[in-house]
Amino acid sequence: MDFEFTEAEQAFSAEVDQWLVDHHDPVVMDLTRENFSQLCDTPERRAFMKKLAAKGWLGITWPEEYGGQAGEGVYEFILNEALARCAAPQIGKGVGIIGKTLIRHGSEKLKHEFLPKIINAEIEFAVGYSEPQAGSDAANMQLKAEKVDGGWKLNGQKIWTTSAHFADWYWFGARTDPDPSKKHAGISVFLLPMDAPGLEIQSMPTIGKDTTNQVFFTDVFVGDDYLVGEPGKGFQYISEALDLERFTMFTFSPIQARTELLCDYVRQAERDGKPLREDPVVRQQIAQLVTQTEVARVLGLRFVAASIKGGKPPTVEASTYKLFATQLSQRTADVALDIMGAEGQIKVDTEDAPLQGRFEGTYRCTVVETIGGGSSEIQKNIIARRGLGLPRNF
Repeated sequence: MDFEFTEAEQAFSAEVDQWLVDHHDPVVMDLTRENFSQLCDTPERRAFMKKLAAKGWLGITWPEEYGGQAGEGVYEFILNEALARCAAPQIGKGVGIIGKTLIRHGSEKLKHEFLPKIINAEIEFAVGYSEPQAGSDAANMQLKAEKVDGGWKLNGQKIWTTSAHFADWYWFGARTDPDPSKKHAGISVFLLPMDAPGLEIQSMPTIGKDTTNQVFFTDVFVGDDYLVGEPGKGFQYISEALDLERFTMFTFSPIQARTELLCDYVRQAERDGKPLREDPVVRQQIAQLVTQTEVARVLGLRFVAASIKGGKPPTVEASTYKLFATQLSQRTADVALDIMGAEGQIKVDTEDAPLQGRFEGTYRCTVVETIGGGSSEIQKNIIARRGLGLPRNF
């Protein structure tokens, strides 16, 4: 398989890179936020996304009838990676997850109401799948949706909803059929404004220095018009959306940048008067990380190649990339702190910290990455069942 970009793709990459240089904003582009840099949680970040939308770069792969360019996924990949490289907000949940799912399964009303706002960067979403008893096991969600006149009444709780404290709308799954024999078939997906009566948001700080949230539903009403697709098909829609999340929300560029940053440090640093680059153990660790970084790059391109074929997102490729890439992020941070020693634990942005404490912050943030979008254990199960054909109980 040829993983080299065509001349047209290289030209687009160069155009995006130059645009980002011309629109560089240190307030928006904060490398120390790690994977949370993708969020549009400030007025400055929202303004940046409006500029990106004005370029026509949101919805590159969307059909033209919905304002897109009907382009190949590789262009969206190039754009998202360039944004991630400079810690700018990325195409995010609206374009990459919710928009694409609405195009495939949403009613005409939902498409008309939400797709123009998404592609023009006018709206931000929170995604609610996890619950206290249904973290990575989405099929076990228990948020109760009871049918009432004109819609549904919701009672229950969500957890780990990262964007709930600033989003405009909530995209979430709920149990519309309590029959225990319909564990997967009893879930539906809804859209709900974040200011809906009865919805309560409680913020939770994370180890990665940013914020996630608990969300409580108390007799919250959602109209029939805001049911996404067919009732009982929610688990299918969520699975497709998670395949997109596992790729679009865990970009490769920051992994590559961290590896290069660590290599530069090893080239220049000394320990006990001897260059670190001459230490055989350090050389072995660096060689392994550089090799594994290239593996992550190719796994990401394999997902892109599989996506170009059309249809729903490729599940096994998404899980393979997400598992390998997020665990590599952890390994890189771990190796960096080992090589730097005690000084590597000095907090990020501290003046006398090696590399401004970058890897101390990375070490904390990468723990969160291996959980979001489905934990590493879930990814292994998906690969085993769908990729290798192994039975559920193995």
